Amino acid sequence: MPRGEGSAVGAKDTKKTNAMRELERAGVAYTEHVYEVDESDLSGVHVCAQLGEDPGAVFKTLVCSTSSGSHVVCCIPVAEELDLKAAARVLGEKSLSMVHVRDLVGLTGYVRGGCSPVGMKKSFPTVIDETCILYDTIYVSGGRRGLQVELAPDDLVRVTGAQVAAITRE
Repeated sequence: MPRGEGSAVGAKDTKKTNAMRELERAGVAYTEHVYEVDESDLSGVHVCAQLGEDPGAVFKTLVCSTSSGSHVVCCIPVAEELDLKAAARVLGEKSLSMVHVRDLVGLTGYVRGGCSPVGMKKSFPTVIDETCILYDTIYVSGGRRGLQVELAPDDLVRVTGAQVAAITRE
């Protein structure tokens, strides 16, 4: 595994994002993976195809509102669908709903297709789908479109303070 400064795969000169800076501050080893962005297809499955990776190992970051008006973060494999009821139970909430894309930047500092669970404007309760433990390393957004970071699931859990639980639909 690379050292905490990160190493770039497919990049000539990758500028540091908030996510990368936070990983480095926490001493987390990660690898940067740069890929071609297709603005007409920002799906995680497209990202997997660009990276040549298993869709089970590439996680998307979803931001939700709670019934009490706060916000939470859920990370699930890109080809899966979030089970809002299961995630609400894990987080001790009555219910969850997806945050509208227009509110994403204001809440997190990140745009759709570049939202990382690391380095958001504010720290939110986070839950990562339990399938993350099936992999030595997983991929999450590096904090901008066209950039993924690969890191150990345990490191992601530690740096985000996340819970690990079953939160995808069967």
